[in-house]
Amino acid sequence: MSDPIQCLLVDDKPLALDLLADYVAQVPALHLAGRSDNPVEALNWVAERRVELVFLDVQMPQLTGLQFLHALDRRAQVVLTTAYAEYALTGFEHDVVDYLLKPIPFERFYQAVQKAQRRLRPVVAETPRSYLFVKTEHRLQRVDLAEVRYLEGLQNYVVIHAATEKIVARQTINSLEASLPAAAFVRVHKSFIVSLAHIHTVERGRIFLQAAAGAPTVIPVGDAYRNAFYGRL
Repeated sequence: MSDPIQCLLVDDKPLALDLLADYVAQVPALHLAGRSDNPVEALNWVAERRVELVFLDVQMPQLTGLQFLHALDRRAQVVLTTAYAEYALTGFEHDVVDYLLKPIPFERFYQAVQKAQRRLRPVVAETPRSYLFVKTEHRLQRVDLAEVRYLEGLQNYVVIHAATEKIVARQTINSLEASLPAAAFVRVHKSFIVSLAHIHTVERGRIFLQAAAGAPTVIPVGDAYRNAFYGRL
């Protein structure tokens, strides 16, 4: 497994920094190297601490995000964060990784992280893992991914529905999603991730999972996930 991406958060609003820091903590592929409300200080961070990825607000005192991009001179990848859509074209002219409009939902943040990973951590002939370890109440438990039918998020824990057992993981569904192989699992709802291998049929916004006996399990497809899900199919 590759090392986590060292990232820096730059925004003059403390609440915005707090939100992004919370998002970073949920993604194992990221490590929060620092946060700053001062863009000049942040430039020094990039120069001295070898930061790879910067989540950068556009409108800040002292130095705007676009001025920051000029000064950065491509020493790190950048995801722009702003409440204003009109800066998007200029941002992409600077080859930013992504452009996130506030308020930023976690799903959109995670998409930007995946884009950054493709730039910073390209996959080289890597064999997908067939298992993972999850945190349960008192231990770490191995989960064989081929046995997992779907995952159900319930506040701050996740029920992993496997072929022969149910495992309650003391993690959020967002953190577990980041650990699952994207080729085998797909998020279909804010509360559900399903195994593509176990899908039997899809009808009218509902997924029917194969069952060894009895009626199949029915999973709803959320509106926010519908297009991406059908694209995978």
